[in-house]
Amino acid sequence: MRILSGIQPSGSPHIGNYFGMMQPAIRLQEEGDAFYFIADYHSLTSTHDAVTLRGNVHDLAIDFLACGLDPEKATFWKQSDVPEVTELAWILSCVTPMGFLERCVSYKDKIAQGISPSHGLFAYPVLQAADIMLFDSNVVPVGKDQKQHLEVTRDIAQKFNDRYGEDLLVVPEPRIREETATVPGLDGRKMSKSYDNSILIFEETEKKLRKKIMKIVTDSTEVEQPKNPEGSYIVDLYRLVASEAAVKEMEDSFRAGGQGYGHYKQQLFEALRDHFAPMREQREKLAADTDYVEGVLEEGAKKARTKAREVIARVRDAVGM
Repeated sequence: MRILSGIQPSGSPHIGNYFGMMQPAIRLQEEGDAFYFIADYHSLTSTHDAVTLRGNVHDLAIDFLACGLDPEKATFWKQSDVPEVTELAWILSCVTPMGFLERCVSYKDKIAQGISPSHGLFAYPVLQAADIMLFDSNVVPVGKDQKQHLEVTRDIAQKFNDRYGEDLLVVPEPRIREETATVPGLDGRKMSKSYDNSILIFEETEKKLRKKIMKIVTDSTEVEQPKNPEGSYIVDLYRLVASEAAVKEMEDSFRAGGQGYGHYKQQLFEALRDHFAPMREQREKLAADTDYVEGVLEEGAKKARTKAREVIARVRDAVGM
């Protein structure tokens, strides 16, 4: 079973990135042949400064390794180091009906967020399909917001196979972890740097982290009154890093009353701080050994490109090149 996932280098990752993509990917490296890449081609839709992009790619490689990606168990590379993906994207574009792309809501969402419309932004799902199909990927872990794009990938694969030959491209299956598919931000919306509601994994000092946690939106229930843990952003975030017993204890305390929201925010702060402490320590070590990090990406690209050349040769032959 080949598992594939990618992450954009859009700056320091927040806990939504970690629980939504990075942690599931790290766990899946124990279950199959894991292929993970840094999606720098994709980031060109929103990052237009070369120095910033290179820095983001380098930092994300360190971040992912610090969080537990094991290069002995997973192939890890930079998307642009395997240029066959752009060739496959063009070939797939020639079989992709406009309707497949027009129904993708993410394009409209990004335009609404202020990202300049471009062909790259519109055709993003085709490049994403190429990312997946170039490596004969069987399983793609995705969040709810990416489920539609994977459905488009499956449709494109079927379209290609119908035209050029059955089973030429592997039709991937999604794997969605419902409990962490959408991580709430400080205001309850999906955690996102564009909403300024995120909690960063590595760049927050303890003081900054605590200050952010204290900003989590709550209702006006008084200290002594019982509180409803259902729908509480504090409880939702605590559930990501605490044991089942600890979560139940917090929920029971909510219902009993007698504690203010500040008490629970302090518990959340301590749990988040302690959960990510070993990763912060590991990141400091990796940041001091950039040769190792670059070597991991180079070796990963060699392995990924070997598979990519195999698939693109099959595709080129099928289409007549």
